[in-house]
Amino acid sequence: MKNKILVIEDNEMIIKGLKYTLEQENFDFEFVKKVSEIEEKIYNNKYDLIILDISLPDGNGFDICKSIKSDFNDLPIIFLTALDDENDIVKGFNLGAEDYITKPFRNKVLISRINNVLRRYNKSQKEIISGDIKIDLENDRVYKINDDKTEKEIFLTPLEFKILAYLFQNKGKIVPREKILEQIWDLAGNIVNDNTLTVYIKRIREKTNENYIIKTVKGIGYRVE
Repeated sequence: MKNKILVIEDNEMIIKGLKYTLEQENFDFEFVKKVSEIEEKIYNNKYDLIILDISLPDGNGFDICKSIKSDFNDLPIIFLTALDDENDIVKGFNLGAEDYITKPFRNKVLISRINNVLRRYNKSQKEIISGDIKIDLENDRVYKINDDKTEKEIFLTPLEFKILAYLFQNKGKIVPREKILEQIWDLAGNIVNDNTLTVYIKRIREKTNENYIIKTVKGIGYRVE
């Protein structure tokens, strides 16, 4: 079954590009350009994700996000906007948005970020277990399963959790470093560079004590056994 996306955007050039990109990825989608059209769409349709601009001709995306989250808290929202000020980015996350992408954007990165959010909200997969590590995707928590089947929480930073969850969601596959870098985005809106990723992987291994689960594939990336 296709994931259904509502795109709230008024720029015709961006709409044209998004239509092509979403069609290529086999998404079901609809567009609205005005705030006055949103309520009818949301209350009469079931969407899996909303892509939301902030600057609209008859309203503000921040207010829309707040309103949607008050009625549909489990409906994920990605801001797609030209506003790249740090205060705007933080405000977007504080209002409950799952991601914040600034224009201009790369189509492949946008699709990766959409898929990442949809995976997290996929109700059919609430947890992943590999070895003695359990990842709770609903609550963003990681646990170590002891020999007596009790669980001890492992405390990871939000970025560490994103990296580990992404690797576990691709368990058994080689995940290129570039793909991981596309998935992780700190709250200040900065792309994590290659050297920083190495540091994060090292920290995750230390905290989980799971060197044998996260394998380094030299010159390519990582694989969870």
